[in-house]
Amino acid sequence: MIFVDSSFFVGLADAKDRWHADALRLRPRLRGRLVVSDLGMAEAATILGKRKGGKAAALVCEFIQDNCRIEFLHAKALPEVMKEHLRYDGTLSVADAHAVWLMASLGVRDILSFDSDFDKVKGIRRIS
Repeated sequence: MIFVDSSFFVGLADAKDRWHADALRLRPRLRGRLVVSDLGMAEAATILGKRKGGKAAALVCEFIQDNCRIEFLHAKALPEVMKEHLRYDGTLSVADAHAVWLMASLGVRDILSFDSDFDKVKGIRRIS
């Protein structure tokens, strides 16, 4: 199982993104069981919507829904996610803290991401 961060989806969908070539190179890694958080999906859609319009945002959401297991932030998990956020003194976004918490909860070690903030987290291997 591989966790996929919003930065990967943005890089893949936006030819002008600085990570586009790397995302294309890593695209074959999208085979198998993929996990994304609802916050990551929202983040990717928001960025792509701003850059390329609503259709691009809708397409990335459709791709994620068709190809990934989506994990949602539930109210019961929020205190643990916020502990993760505080552990890194706010240097990880809440969405990234949720990703870290989810990965630990699911036993996932690998993340497709161009966000170097994940390099701070022990036990996670960033594929970039």
